[in-house]
Amino acid sequence: MCGRYASTKDPALLAAEFDAVDGTGDEAPGADYNVAPTKHVMAVVERKPEDEELERSIRVMRWGLVPHWAKDLSGAAKMINARAETVLSKPAYKQSAMKRRCIVPAAGWYEWQPAEGRKQPYFMTLGDDTSLAMAGLWSVWWKDDVPTVTCAVLTTESIGALTEVHNRMPLLLPQDRWSAWLDPASLDPSELLVPDPSIVEALEVRPVSTDVNSVKNNNASLLERAELP
Repeated sequence: MCGRYASTKDPALLAAEFDAVDGTGDEAPGADYNVAPTKHVMAVVERKPEDEELERSIRVMRWGLVPHWAKDLSGAAKMINARAETVLSKPAYKQSAMKRRCIVPAAGWYEWQPAEGRKQPYFMTLGDDTSLAMAGLWSVWWKDDVPTVTCAVLTTESIGALTEVHNRMPLLLPQDRWSAWLDPASLDPSELLVPDPSIVEALEVRPVSTDVNSVKNNNASLLERAELP
């Protein structure tokens, strides 16, 4: 799964990196080294307003997808991830997978490896200031004519060295898949739901401090390499 990650860039930097415009207005969250479920995050989307050209932009969303037909937001924390293997068949995700796909940029994500008497956290990152493009879905939930835009990160079976840490990983998109994934006119992303080994091979699997276990801790030191006990 992907239950925590780090988002360290401002929307202007993300817009430049993903060839997008900054559509966050004054809603952009600041650097977050311990992003947890239901927090507001930034995502990349492509939409085509009526009579206008297709536009790629950075938007703010709430992490934890809420289908438009949900009664309330209470289930969001359980909907932070969607399994790539079933995303096109599950009612909660199917329409978003077909029509509302996004990219959730991350400096890296955290995962916990079971160890003797404890769990050791690791931070998976490219380590060169390049963002990871996590495949995501988004949806809009309405109440009293006020929209709440929510999102989920797709996960798949781990491959390569990541299998030693956890059996699931985010679906990471190489740059040559960004356009196809974001294209709202493409209703069948099946061919894009398979992980790309080249990205995983480039990842640094970095042991970090157990300070990350608490969402109350949120600073750059969480990303620093820690000595294994």
